Amino acid sequence: MNKGIEIARGKTKVLYEFPGQPDQLVVAQTDHISAGDGARRNEIPGKGRLAAQTTARVFRLLNLCGLPTHYLNGGEDDDNNEMLVRRCNMIPLEVVVRGVAAGSFAKRNAGIQRGALLAPRVTEFFLKDDANHDPMIAPDEIVARNIATPQELGAMTEMARLTFEILSHAWRKRDVLLVDLKIEFGRMTGGEGTGQLAIADVIDNDSWRIWPQGREELMLDKQIYRNLAVVDDEALARVKAAYEQVADLVGTFPVMRPGMAAVIADGTENVEHASAVAQALGQLGLPTLRHVASAAKTPGFVLQLVQQLEATFARLFFVAVGDGGALHAMLDSASSSPVFDGSREPADVALQCAKLLALEDTVLYGRTILMQANARSAVLHADALMQQQGSLPPGVALA
Repeated sequence: MNKGIEIARGKTKVLYEFPGQPDQLVVAQTDHISAGDGARRNEIPGKGRLAAQTTARVFRLLNLCGLPTHYLNGGEDDDNNEMLVRRCNMIPLEVVVRGVAAGSFAKRNAGIQRGALLAPRVTEFFLKDDANHDPMIAPDEIVARNIATPQELGAMTEMARLTFEILSHAWRKRDVLLVDLKIEFGRMTGGEGTGQLAIADVIDNDSWRIWPQGREELMLDKQIYRNLAVVDDEALARVKAAYEQVADLVGTFPVMRPGMAAVIADGTENVEHASAVAQALGQLGLPTLRHVASAAKTPGFVLQLVQQLEATFARLFFVAVGDGGALHAMLDSASSSPVFDGSREPADVALQCAKLLALEDTVLYGRTILMQANARSAVLHADALMQQQGSLPPGVALA
């Protein structure tokens, strides 16, 4: 990948300018692996390639789900362990989301059994400071030290949680338990979204704990390296084998299998609403076919559509748009595919359809939970505006 001068170097990666694009950087992964804030340090030939692959594949998944990341492209074998990213002013925090009691959390919380599931998830902040071993830092102190604003803290917490849930879903589909996850954020320095938060740095096999079958002794992550009693070529080969397995598994994450939505309007009077439903489905990335039929006037055509569509598409569902439920009942009786009621608000219909496909599709799962998060945020924002405007009648106080 074409790159300019080196601008920063860390324990496992190097940053370069990207010629002609001041708002972009090249991130090159090295073959180094370290633990204990660098107290243990080794080189594993090929680790940089695996780290770049894993990070690129994770970021592509998050981008497909709609989360803001700094990732643009690169990271595969022919990219020389390099990724092209948007330039960010990094926030000196590590944001850790925990779904299982393990690591330092288990040590700090003796009353919680190691390996216990954490619901809701626990989010913690750590100050990036190797000299002091990345100490834990409270949200109030982060704000007091002007590291981030309260609004940014809220956004980082929510985006970190969504990232954890998306990756947890992807790993569950492969019978692997995501135990915890560490990510970092930056403020984009230029282009569209200047100043906005983005998930940045890397997310590779050093960034999480993952336990196949939920069993810690089968771990595939960096903890294998941390736990080594003796570091020799054989031990490092075992570490590399785990990293190769993880990169291969993560390679299947950014795959979308959305199926086909057949949106059928029950008569011409429902065409406009059917079009709005199809548009809402399209915003989630669900392909659609639209037809007009009538359970009362063209029942034979309805049955013909069912037969033709089921013979054409392996992953099919119907959306029946019309009052009274006659078309819905007819489709439900004639088809072996799921049938949804399309008479409700288009966004609600699209969300219900996406939830079904999200059982097997991590991209749709991510888009679904992001849509739900945005809906919650809109309600809270509207309430905050109402309180600022002093909309309560005179003499009425909040309880």
